[in-house]
Amino acid sequence: MSTETTIPVPVAGGVLDVRVGGRSGPALVFAHYWGGSADTWSGVIGHLPPAQATVCFDQRGWGASRALPGPYHLGRLADDLVRVADACVPGPFVLVGHSMGGKVSQLVAARRPAGLVGLVLIAPAPPQPPAAVTEEYRAALSHAYDSPESVVHALDHVLTATPLPEPVRATAVRDSIAAGAEARREWPLRGIAQDITGAVRGIDVPVTVLVGENDVVEPPSVLREHLLPHIPHATLTTIPSAGHLLPVEAPGAVATALCAFLAHLQR
Repeated sequence: MSTETTIPVPVAGGVLDVRVGGRSGPALVFAHYWGGSADTWSGVIGHLPPAQATVCFDQRGWGASRALPGPYHLGRLADDLVRVADACVPGPFVLVGHSMGGKVSQLVAARRPAGLVGLVLIAPAPPQPPAAVTEEYRAALSHAYDSPESVVHALDHVLTATPLPEPVRATAVRDSIAAGAEARREWPLRGIAQDITGAVRGIDVPVTVLVGENDVVEPPSVLREHLLPHIPHATLTTIPSAGHLLPVEAPGAVATALCAFLAHLQR
């Protein structure tokens, strides 16, 4: 892994501490899932070439960014992601968003920021919410991270399809409870149900989508029905045996896909 430095990036209400590594672009700018952190990407980054430029951070309301004030809605998270890219990437970059971070990344890509050359969506929340995302479902989901015990249950029975190494599992538990109450509730109660199909029609860069074969949160069938029709130039690849937490369940496969995407862009 390349040596990382930390860059403080001013955003609304405070500062995001952003980890930057490598020098070779296009840079990969990562956005983590609801319950994740910059550490979600450690395994993926460890499988990338050491010189590959990477940018990752704890999103507003989570981990080291927990003290940043709300609102924590998708638009504000997208504003933060744009600021991070502007401040930390001098040249071309690719957005890499997982789950909630995937929906945030779709909004940013739709804004067509300068320097954006590609979008990688990893088990992303689709722009069109499926019918299964009912008010009752969202209310129950909002309690998934109420305690370490509830996080363990979510990890073992919903989020993963393969056992996580114990240090990785411990980090996932730590991250999922490292949020303010308002930030923890915003995604399940509102963000997951927000329809952004109108916005994503503006995405004009190459898009690839990775999904776990056994993902029960965003199954391949859901992404085919609720994402691909709205981003028709996107390609979808299924990662065998994996569940929803692809960056920690299958970091090598994710890194391989990222390298292949970068190679395609540079042809």
